[in-house]
Amino acid sequence: MRYQGIIFDFDGVLLESEYAGNKQIADYLTGIGHPTSPEESMANFMGLAGPDFHAAIEAWIGRPLPEDFHTTRRAEDERVLAEGLDPVAGAIAFVRSLPPGLPRAVASSSSTHWVETHLRHLGLYDAFAPLIFSGRDHVERGKPAPDLYLHAAAAMGVDIKRTVIIEDSPVGVRGALASGGHVIGLCAGTHCSADHGDRLRALGVSTIASSFEEVSEMLRETLQTP
Repeated sequence: MRYQGIIFDFDGVLLESEYAGNKQIADYLTGIGHPTSPEESMANFMGLAGPDFHAAIEAWIGRPLPEDFHTTRRAEDERVLAEGLDPVAGAIAFVRSLPPGLPRAVASSSSTHWVETHLRHLGLYDAFAPLIFSGRDHVERGKPAPDLYLHAAAAMGVDIKRTVIIEDSPVGVRGALASGGHVIGLCAGTHCSADHGDRLRALGVSTIASSFEEVSEMLRETLQTP
């Protein structure tokens, strides 16, 4: 198969935000009497956004979220947006190595503001703009529905079946698989435990990479500009 476009998830694929964000959630929940480890937070909440994210936390703690959860999260988001975060190892070099004419997009559960701000911190905004899409802002149904990937592929002008999707979270890969794209489960971020690849395989992902170097090798000779 020759692939004519590539879609990237953002948090945990390009940006090292998953572990930091889930540690903050775990610390908060532990502080209000619901002991939670970062690993438990990632297992239960990673990849979720909006009402689904809040509902999952409330199910975990067995009660409504305290109001200060939202103010605490906003304060942490503002700090991180101002300071930036590290890229996932190898992400910048991989993006910069893509053929210049190859369509590429970001499809994230995070807000457009979050993604665009961090892409600027990483120096990758120009590599994707204007093809930067948010499940909150661009489609009615976010992940795990396939809509965001289909929207991104249509915007790139590429058949979804000729598109590679790089995802790291169980929520993300469910939607990516449902879209019909070729999914690579990436386990390169610091949030990925030793069994992370097995979790993604159990959901139906047949191609797992532990680094962007492996992704590059997998796609050698298969990327084709339209």
